[in-house]
Amino acid sequence: MKQRLGIAVALVHDPQLIILDEPTNGLDPQGIADMRNLILQLSRDMGKTIVVSSHLLSEIELIANRMLIIHKGRKIIEGKVAELLDPSKSLVQLETNNNTATREKLKQTAWGAMLQPDEQLLRLRMNKEDVPGLIAHLVSLQVQVLSVNPMHSLENYFLSLTTQPGHVESTAN
Repeated sequence: MKQRLGIAVALVHDPQLIILDEPTNGLDPQGIADMRNLILQLSRDMGKTIVVSSHLLSEIELIANRMLIIHKGRKIIEGKVAELLDPSKSLVQLETNNNTATREKLKQTAWGAMLQPDEQLLRLRMNKEDVPGLIAHLVSLQVQVLSVNPMHSLENYFLSLTTQPGHVESTAN
């Protein structure tokens, strides 16, 4: 309620710019969804510019059309979310009935250039629109595809820009 009240007080003066710091902090899942919808409504329907500072990158990915990533007080990157999260640079993780054999089969094809160096996981950096073709190719090789997981998210992008030695690497799940 405090978050909603704060936004209501800010809107009384009909500002063109609204700055929100961690607007979903402490909210339950329904409150988070309501806040997200309010932010989108203020921006789209009322033409307000909303600046949101948040550590919840999955939420930012849902509401932002532009973003600025700051790390250790320095601007790392800025731009339109659609351009920064370019689908041609998606990381796709596959699980097959035999990842080692599948890796060897893929190395013999054009898909091999997309394989990422990883001993245990089968990951390819590729355009997400090419995933159906990859799956069809694997099926034609009689590979049983157990799962396909896109790894392309704002969180993964942020970590790729900011992770330095000494940080714990992200897990595959």
